[in-house]
Amino acid sequence: MAVGVIERPAEFRAVTEFLLSAERSPSALVIEGDAGVGKTTLWLAGMAEAEERGFRVLSARAAQAETALAYATVADFLGDVDPDVLAGLPEVQRLAVDRVLLRAEGGGPSTDQGVVAAAFTTALQRLSDERPLLLALDDVQWLDPSSHAVIAFAARRLTGRVGLLLTERSEHEGEGAWQWLKLGEEAEVGRVYVGPLSLGGLHALVSARLGRSFPRPTMVRIADISGGNPFYALELARAIETGASQSVLPATLAELMRQRIGRLESETQVLLLAAAAAATPTVDLLARVTRNTPERTLELLAEATEKGIVSIDGDSVAFAHPLLARSVYTDATRGARRAMHRALAEEVSSPESRARHMALAASSADPSTLEALDEAAATAWARGAPAAAAELLELAIGLGGDTPVRRIDAADQYLHAGDLPRAEKLLEGLTDRVPRGVHRAMALNLLASMRIHNNSFSQAVVMLEQALKHDEGDREVRVRTLLLLSYAQLNEGDFGRALQNVERAAAYAEDVGHHDLTSQVLAVRATIACMCGRGIDWASIQRALALQDTHSQAPIAFRPKANNALLLAWAGRLEEASQQMAVVRNRCIERGAETDLIFVAVFTALIEIWRGRYEEAARIAAETVERSQQLGGEHMRIIAKVIQSLVASYTGREAATRSAAREAMELAAGCGSPRLADWAAVSVGFLEVSLGNHERALQTLQPLIERFPYIPGTEIITVEYVPDAVEAMIALGRVDEAVPMIETLETNGRMVDRAWMLAVGARGRSLWLAARGDVPAAVSMAEKALTHHEWLPMPFERARTLLLLGQLQRRQRQKDTARATLNEALAVFEQLGTPLWAERARAELARLSTAPSGNLGLTASEQRVAELVATGMTTKDVAAALFISPKTVETNLSRIYRKLGIKSRAELGRIFGDEG
Repeated sequence: MAVGVIERPAEFRAVTEFLLSAERSPSALVIEGDAGVGKTTLWLAGMAEAEERGFRVLSARAAQAETALAYATVADFLGDVDPDVLAGLPEVQRLAVDRVLLRAEGGGPSTDQGVVAAAFTTALQRLSDERPLLLALDDVQWLDPSSHAVIAFAARRLTGRVGLLLTERSEHEGEGAWQWLKLGEEAEVGRVYVGPLSLGGLHALVSARLGRSFPRPTMVRIADISGGNPFYALELARAIETGASQSVLPATLAELMRQRIGRLESETQVLLLAAAAAATPTVDLLARVTRNTPERTLELLAEATEKGIVSIDGDSVAFAHPLLARSVYTDATRGARRAMHRALAEEVSSPESRARHMALAASSADPSTLEALDEAAATAWARGAPAAAAELLELAIGLGGDTPVRRIDAADQYLHAGDLPRAEKLLEGLTDRVPRGVHRAMALNLLASMRIHNNSFSQAVVMLEQALKHDEGDREVRVRTLLLLSYAQLNEGDFGRALQNVERAAAYAEDVGHHDLTSQVLAVRATIACMCGRGIDWASIQRALALQDTHSQAPIAFRPKANNALLLAWAGRLEEASQQMAVVRNRCIERGAETDLIFVAVFTALIEIWRGRYEEAARIAAETVERSQQLGGEHMRIIAKVIQSLVASYTGREAATRSAAREAMELAAGCGSPRLADWAAVSVGFLEVSLGNHERALQTLQPLIERFPYIPGTEIITVEYVPDAVEAMIALGRVDEAVPMIETLETNGRMVDRAWMLAVGARGRSLWLAARGDVPAAVSMAEKALTHHEWLPMPFERARTLLLLGQLQRRQRQKDTARATLNEALAVFEQLGTPLWAERARAELARLSTAPSGNLGLTASEQRVAELVATGMTTKDVAAALFISPKTVETNLSRIYRKLGIKSRAELGRIFGDEG
């Protein structure tokens, strides 16, 4: 056991068990307790033990003075990482690290905390690949917001042999680290509480640290006053050692600290105040602030060093314990603190530190302080620290610089940092105060963006329509408003107005001269126009790609590369679409854009399903479920469950399909976004058709069917359910209801030359012709569908058409041809892994045999007719389901009755009920 923790055997055992776990998989342990209780001692012992076990150890100590400095703790960690590891990061991540470490020159693409988080995670992952890694963080309650976000991100994503050992004060405000720190694969974060020491423990501690022991009565007195707090007990023992009377020992730690520090020279006390107020105190900084030489500074600090108040390592100055720093700072007068911050502001080099010191030195707004805070916020934003930038702007607002521009900028920064509640609070305060004008429009835009983020599209539409009334002719604000409005209206199902508004945005964008904004408008316009039945404007997409800023932080739904991938997929160019979506995905990974990866996952999974690559789609679904759990939020979970239900429906897992779809629908209804689960209904509808449950299929798809007449286009992304609805309608004898859908697919397919529409439209027409008894025409139409499939790399859809053609060929008594067609369909279904459809193909092959079936002596054809009639289906329904005429059904029934010796459908129902 490490020296210094001999009095903590149980707690140290918890640390060693944690290290054993970290040698196998990601693990975390939070050491909790009151200030001075010995958390850091245990933490240091844990690090020493880790090094003995062969861990690579990265450590950092968060400080109260650093709680508002961007990436202060992450910079400490990264500063100890092998430069070769950092050099191997992707370019944008290397740049982000250089900015965190304040060694980047100006220029280069923008970075944000997502990129920093991705770089940090990648670096840790690479280190843990070599040997176990311990990330040790002392005083996590003082973690700056930017570092908090990065460490939380990394903890969720790490998969190697990594341990996180943290200390945290019990009395701090807000969530504890064990609550916000989430590990992957739902691993739990451990906690160990460090409480007061017993009398024996205090005796052992004092003897070990001071090299002497005290009589029992003295130790009892120390234990009584300190309450078992080791730090307080040691300070009391030191006081007694220097001659203090036991009868006048201070009753509080604060008083003891005050007495101890108060005995120092006044010049030394000024130096200690400077060290307590500075984020990273150095001998050189303290000398400049107090107008001393470095030599004189070291001379003045000598006594404080000898008494164990501070330590000096090279040029760095550190307090022996955070309580000492806090005592120095809080005991100083307000005037002295302000004067010290003013002096520090003149000497520190970082714009961020300078501005904070100026703010802490000021009692009210002054132009120079406000200007410094604005400049520091811009610097923090350039370093990719939006939370720090927002807090700097809020400091300016709090000092009296409360302007609409600062509120909008701060809210925008919080939005980028993912802190929506604070962003909304700032904006609501602004919209309450500013009834009109461009600033109101900008605030409404940001509020609408938050509603869109939560899929509350109708609320967003109302806000954006208001914003258009207040833009005061500002073209850029108008373009951004119209772009958001068109996207919200599209997702609300208002296709016509969405297209109208994005066309308006395109007209204005040319005058604004903002290339990246123009590229976003062109990309979104092409996508919306395609969904509205206008075909694909490839020229606009190419121009959007040429104008785009490849490092733009625009929402992923507005980026040209993402839209290009979608349009390629809808056009049936699935291989190209998959490649382009992979490029988009890699960029999201490099930038740590977790929410954007959900968007990518949805469309990548659809592309893989259409390509018949169900294993890959299943992998994406599982990854998305895990990511949605890490990110939290009902909308993320809905999307993940929708993907799961789609994959399960194709792979024939009935229970999994229904469970995932039901959960998605319930979540969507609960959060007021029922249409978010439309694809869950599509998956269940497809499953029901696969099972032959046509009535249930139509019940599930009914809301989508009702909306069909109002959808201007028939791209696969909006009406993939139509082939299933058509098949179910015709199977149930509702032939006429299917005609409008079939005709629309045929017409639109010809108009925009879309292979998918032409193929499934022809298949639907074939079904309709067969139901009307025109089998030759149905065969011809199915064969025509197959010619369209040649241009469509969707193997399942082609096999589905082959199955229909084989059924029709059998009906024409072309047994050999039908057998070849059905065997081809079966081979594809089996290769793809669609068991329900493979079984349908096998059943059709069985019907080609005229041999008696089962113990009832029926042929396969008679058996199938009997089964359907026994369920209560009418002659017309059975004929439609089996692609035979009603007369053929009646002929089969006559033979069935004769063979079974019965005379009615009721008797047939009883027989098949008994037969199961």
